[in-house]
Amino acid sequence: MKDWHPDLSRSSSPRYMAIADLMEMDLRSGHLAVGDRLPPQRDLAKRLNVDFTTVARGYVEAQKRGLVESHVGRGTFITGRVGKAQQDFAPDAAPDPRRASIVDFSMNMPPEPDDPALIAGMREGMSAVAASLIPLLRYQGFGGSGIDKDAAAVWLGRRGLTPSQERIFVTPGAHPALLAIFGLLAKPGETVLSEIITYPGIRSIAAQLRLNLAGLPMDEDGVLPEALASACERLKPKALYLNPTLQNPMTLTISTGRRAEIAAVARKHQLPIVEDDAYGFIPQQGPAPLAALAPDLTWHIGGLAKSLGAGLRLAYVVAPDSKAVWPFVSAMRANNVMASPLTVALATRWIEDGTADAILRFIRAEAAARQQMVATILPAGSYRADPISFNIWLPLANGWTRSTFGSHMRSSGIGVVASDAFTVEGAAPEAVRVCLGGPITRQRLHGALEFMAHALEGPPEMAASFF
Repeated sequence: MKDWHPDLSRSSSPRYMAIADLMEMDLRSGHLAVGDRLPPQRDLAKRLNVDFTTVARGYVEAQKRGLVESHVGRGTFITGRVGKAQQDFAPDAAPDPRRASIVDFSMNMPPEPDDPALIAGMREGMSAVAASLIPLLRYQGFGGSGIDKDAAAVWLGRRGLTPSQERIFVTPGAHPALLAIFGLLAKPGETVLSEIITYPGIRSIAAQLRLNLAGLPMDEDGVLPEALASACERLKPKALYLNPTLQNPMTLTISTGRRAEIAAVARKHQLPIVEDDAYGFIPQQGPAPLAALAPDLTWHIGGLAKSLGAGLRLAYVVAPDSKAVWPFVSAMRANNVMASPLTVALATRWIEDGTADAILRFIRAEAAARQQMVATILPAGSYRADPISFNIWLPLANGWTRSTFGSHMRSSGIGVVASDAFTVEGAAPEAVRVCLGGPITRQRLHGALEFMAHALEGPPEMAASFF
């Protein structure tokens, strides 16, 4: 922690403004540096012989200027920078409020990095990419350059996959890739299979392509092999969609043994598997992908939205064989032309310099910390979750319905999505998905969870006063 003791007499501004002014001046002079942890507000108030509110307002003002960031339980850190060229102080720009407010809380997002050193490394990667800005504004060949495919191969190798470069494609996100793949595998009116409670995106894609989506029952290990075999006999499906690791929304991971059973059934019926491995990188040692067990049957989609950041809009796709390559390339080009070269270059840079691994470590640790928070607030057995998942699956009781509960939680700052969005067949259960990530801080999440726990203790009528 930096032993910072500013002399308030150096500024003629009100004391709280003087604290921010002196912080800026000391950063310019080098007395403060990026990453320095400032004294706790109460300690600084005692040193300066001012009241706590004055210091608190000063820190808030400094945060507005982009000089500092505060983290619950860790402290306040300097994040402003001295420009490299002129060495003139230029604080990092505060987020544009027009963009900062654009958050879709219905999406299952990873926790956002807040470590100053990690953020600095991410920005350095962006600066390095900007050095080649003009070439990156040109049209590029579809699927990524050799260097980008090499980076993709390194990243996919963390999941035990070693496909040839000709089978790897850099695509503009998992969703467009899924749309193209299902467009190749099935025609309107034909059937594809999925979990009975599954990722909403696949429901939208099936509807857009006019495919019949049939849901398979599950247990703790994933879809039931006997149900899959029966569906293959009865429905003659064209593909099987699975979200096998930390499945969205129920957070279950298909066990290694069950994956082998599923692969065996698919092989018997020559059923293509579409493996949406969105969360596959989150566990440090998760089960091997289905693409490793049945590479000739499996389209593997390693999206970066959950492991690095949804704003990248990138996914690494592995085609099952060389015959599938050209139809896929043609379908993707027709819909998307190419992935953004700027974001592809940034992802490649982060993979090469280790930033991607650092982001992933942060997400793992923060997701685990948030799940521990949930465990201290909600009764054991009242929800379903994995120790490192970004969400919980919450069955409702005490007369709560998914609609009334969603309405009650709307202003809490966390995403609550009713089970209807995930249910493929039959009546939707009285349950919701509660998201723990995104821009919400631990402090706000703690308050929202306590609010939620209080509501769940009784029927909706008892919580009416909190609307």
